[in-house]
Amino acid sequence: MAKGPRLENCINETCPWSGKPVSADSLTFYKGQTVGFCNPGCKEKFETAVSMFETALGN
Repeated sequence: MAKGPRLENCINETCPWSGKPVSADSLTFYKGQTVGFCNPGCKEKFETAVSMFETALGN
């Protein structure tokens, strides 16, 4: 059984970037929660932004 993020555990129904419905192939974990995006590009944009902020904060 896969241990990745699952759509039924997603804390949001719409993509924070586009406002479109989230897609099962565009989920990630953030601070212990499953966050969804409308497509893999939006997910990657989020992961890049989070990584840059975490690096800047020294985390």
